[in-house]
Amino acid sequence: MSNDQSRDALNNAPIPQRNTTSEVVRSGSLLDVVLWIIALILLISATLVNQYLPAYWAPANGVWVRVGVISACIIVALGLLYATHQGKGFIRLLKDARVELRRVTWPTKQETVTTSWQVVLVVFIASIVLWCCDYALGWLVKLFIG
Repeated sequence: MSNDQSRDALNNAPIPQRNTTSEVVRSGSLLDVVLWIIALILLISATLVNQYLPAYWAPANGVWVRVGVISACIIVALGLLYATHQGKGFIRLLKDARVELRRVTWPTKQETVTTSWQVVLVVFIASIVLWCCDYALGWLVKLFIG
């Protein structure tokens, strides 16, 4: 078996299906709800920091302090969301998507150029057809209205 045949056999091999993502999402707990609430509060706080924090905390008058507080709120919120079952399921989804992207057969440069020119040609022809229809309808409207 040549390298091309073995590579094709690997690319065409059935992908084992795991239901772990749906199982992870279904097994929520009270801790997950609390983490979601805290994360949402932090994300909402991050949107309000720039406007309201300088009035209550003097060092927040500096723009870099506010950027730091906003960044910290977002990072902590994302960390809390990662700690939930749904967050772990999302990370697993991203890892599975990465594996699938490695299996994609990408087009060659020539195929991409050819397809792009075909798309440009179809768009050009469609725009001319639509312009003709618009012109004809405008002429009909002028004919009836006067």
